[in-house]
Order: sequence, then C-alpha cells, then structure tokens
Amino acid sequence: MSKAFTPEPEAADDADDVDASAAPVPAGAKNYMTPEGHARLRAELMHLLDHERPKVVEVVHWAASNGDRSENGDYLYGKKRLREIDRRIRFLTKRLSIAEVVDPSLHHGEDQVFFGATVTYATSTGEERTITIKGIDEADALAGEVSWVAPVARALLKARVGDEVALRTPGGESVLEVLAVLYPAPEGQ
Repeated sequence: MSKAFTPEPEAADDADDVDASAAPVPAGAKNYMTPEGHARLRAELMHLLDHERPKVVEVVHWAASNGDRSENGDYLYGKKRLREIDRRIRFLTKRLSIAEVVDPSLHHGEDQVFFGATVTYATSTGEERTITIKGIDEADALAGEVSWVAPVARALLKARVGDEVALRTPGGESVLEVLAVLYPAPEGQ
C-alpha cells in the first residue's frame, strides 16, 4: 500500500472540536459573555483567520514543495499546527455563534448579584473574598474571575448586599454573606 493513503496519527483529534481547556456550556443554557469577553474572542478568531493561519499555510506549501514529506520537519510540524489552528477556529466560531452578550453596566448602582457583578463576600470563617462573575469562555481564576456556572457564582446569583447564602461543596456546606456588589459604569460616565 502506498504511504500516501496511511492516516496521520493526529487525524483522530480533528473529529472533536472541543477545546480541552474550556468548560462545556450546560445543556439548555445560553453562553453568556460580557462585551469585552466577546470582543476578545472575536479578535482571537480574526487573528487566527487573517494572520496566523495564512502564515502556516505558506510554510506548509513551501515545505511540501521541497520533496519528501515523511521526513520534512517543517511540513510535519506545519500540518500539526494547522490542525490545531483549525480546531481553535471551529471552537471559537461555535462559541461566538451561540454567545449571548450581556452588558453588566446596565445594573450599575444595583445591590443585587447578576452576571458581570464584582462581589465581595465573607465566608463562614470570616475570610473576605472578591470575585467577578464572567462567562464560561472568559473567566480567569487567577484574576479573581469565576464562571457563572461555578458553584460559588450560582450560590451568589440574585442575592443582595447583606444576604447570606448557602454554598454546597464536597467538603460540606458553608455560609457566604454578601458584603458588596459592584458593576462597571456605563460608557461615557
């Protein structure tokens, strides 16, 4: 059998467009996103389509023209990188197509917790924490952002300043007291 008809080992990865680092959108739920998060994902998609993918295609084309592809590192790496880029493009396209952009500044001045709120709460041990509730694809735990589907965010949603809410965790149930709720100011204020 000709070597041209043997499948590449990484080809099985193309079947699923799931980004391993991203949490799935819960069944029947919307993919809520802030305007900034939507713009960031859209910018990433456009960068991949307009800049990175064409450069890799050019390298693969050049490497393919050099002859034997089976031992051509530029060709093999380029094809692998092209598959990674295409997988990310499919993922971003799907997530952006189902995104529901929610502007948290519409709640500016309110004391109830909704999507996009920055919430300061006290734990049952007296420790104070501040988190911002963001979309699944934009939350960054290192920056104090949690996804709206995270247990702590679900417990805090719809609570008001002064409310106590129960947070169920594998370690047991704890009580959180909402101390402050902030939203970004609307544009132009």
